[in-house]
Amino acid sequence: MRLIIEPDDGVAPLLTAIKGAKTSAEIVIFRFDHDELESALSSAAARGVKVQALIAAISRGDEENLRKLEMRFLEAGITVARTADDLSRYHDKLLIIDRRVLYALSFNYTRLDIDQSRGFGIITRNATLVQEAVKLFEADCQRTPYSPTVDTFIVSPANSRRTLTMFLKNAKEQLLIYDPEISDEDMIDILHDRSGAGVDVRIIGRVTERGQLSVRELAGLRLHTRTIICDGRRAAVGSQSLRSAELDGRREVGLIVSERRVVKRLMDTFEADWAAAETPVVGDSAANDTTTAEEVTEREATKKAVKIFVKELGPLTTTVRKAVKRAVANAGEAVLEDKTVKTSLKKVVKKAVKGAVNDAVNDLKKP
Repeated sequence: MRLIIEPDDGVAPLLTAIKGAKTSAEIVIFRFDHDELESALSSAAARGVKVQALIAAISRGDEENLRKLEMRFLEAGITVARTADDLSRYHDKLLIIDRRVLYALSFNYTRLDIDQSRGFGIITRNATLVQEAVKLFEADCQRTPYSPTVDTFIVSPANSRRTLTMFLKNAKEQLLIYDPEISDEDMIDILHDRSGAGVDVRIIGRVTERGQLSVRELAGLRLHTRTIICDGRRAAVGSQSLRSAELDGRREVGLIVSERRVVKRLMDTFEADWAAAETPVVGDSAANDTTTAEEVTEREATKKAVKIFVKELGPLTTTVRKAVKRAVANAGEAVLEDKTVKTSLKKVVKKAVKGAVNDAVNDLKKP
């Protein structure tokens, strides 16, 4: 098992892989603008390698480029499949060579990601992981259901929430995290719990509810990787942030690795980035912001949607207040001092709202 560190390693590891392919090269693409990689894939097809590309149907602001890429690939003799629209995004980045070597990446095949962003990639010949990646690739190409069978192969939304929840909860000494945006409430609760239990939790990126967590902004590079290093012995490297959207509604892929040399290099890189990082001003999420114009547009659209959503929730707030008052009237005011009762009430409301949101989203997806 080997580690790719971007931007240090550049495009060379991927070019070497594609140029060395003998029978097949299967690639999953969310964004792509790298001429050298395109040339390498076209050359591989020309020399008889079976090249297959699974290309995202939705890539905000980049669909036109992807459709043009599809046409160029087809002209070069590359087989092209397009992802389904059952998920909000197919955001994973995989490269499988000869069905013997898997490249699981946290970065896209773009100059921005490879040359200017912090990203990681795992190269493995582990037959179990390679075959699981092949199974996922075939399922998504054929738009058939995928069922995970390997716990160390993290796939959203199939097993990511369960797997990463256990991964975080098992931390006893340290959690070092790269994440552009941690916003899932359950995951944040776990991080606060681990920190309160004495675990050294440090985050390069953003957290919506920082509390006492140590958080810094990456300096000098755009942050794109999603990586968690646990107790200096294991690491989860992939494309899923600890965000509800990426855990529950998008195709994301990552690996849990325990190779000592790989984990050590990840730790060394984190510590160097942490030492050089900037501590953000509380309340100033724009500090050292190197996000793309597309990401800014997406964030503004999200803010607008949330604002409308909160406004529309007004009647629900009134309903919850009435329900709590009726409950207290029946059980007595003493229940308000019981933390267990308050926690249970919060969970019930949260579950009800989450269910209503899922139902609404599913209704919108129906033709």
